[in-house]
Amino acid sequence: MKIRDPRVIRGIGVIGSHLVKHWVGTLDFHLRFREPESNPTVVRRSGQRYIYAFFHENILFPARYWNWPSMNILISEHADGEIITQIVKRLGFGVVRGSSTRGGARALIQFQAMETGNLCVTPDGPRGPRRHVHPGLVYLSSTTGLPIVCGGMAFKKPWRINSWDKFAIPKPFSPAVAVGTKPIIVPPGVNRDTLEHYRAMIERDMNEVQDEADQWIEQF
Repeated sequence: MKIRDPRVIRGIGVIGSHLVKHWVGTLDFHLRFREPESNPTVVRRSGQRYIYAFFHENILFPARYWNWPSMNILISEHADGEIITQIVKRLGFGVVRGSSTRGGARALIQFQAMETGNLCVTPDGPRGPRRHVHPGLVYLSSTTGLPIVCGGMAFKKPWRINSWDKFAIPKPFSPAVAVGTKPIIVPPGVNRDTLEHYRAMIERDMNEVQDEADQWIEQF
């Protein structure tokens, strides 16, 4: 059953943000970016702009670690999107509504109007397939001129939800790691063939750093 009552949605937003803040805030975070200048904590001070891409199953990692207003989350316009919006706004993020499958044009216009800030995208969301990159990410980068940094993220032995993405819920006080690629620059005005070339390349790079993160977390 879809939740439509605005009061209920706001209530879930308050409770959800509180849980994320205090649950994920207990984690022991470790990061390594192949280009240190693209680390979001560095970018926050430098003013450089990127599109950060990571898989849908790992959204709880940045939900607590990168929660500042200049880090915008691209949230789908599907029925549950307003609940997620209420949560992430209370965590301190900016929000851009739309996805590669619905409302993409409106999201692009909204983000292009911003003069500062970065964007977080889950290119296999909102419904999968798991760890598959949809072409909307490439189009977004080509149109805005912002490089893409692919992130692989992992928690130590997380609980998994029986969902399409096998959503990861970290155990309190456990380690969490993230690995970032060098920025990927997509040229402007990509055609269909170029779009698929970059889509496949980004998907390969995302799975590569995800595998690296999965292997790294086993060392803790």
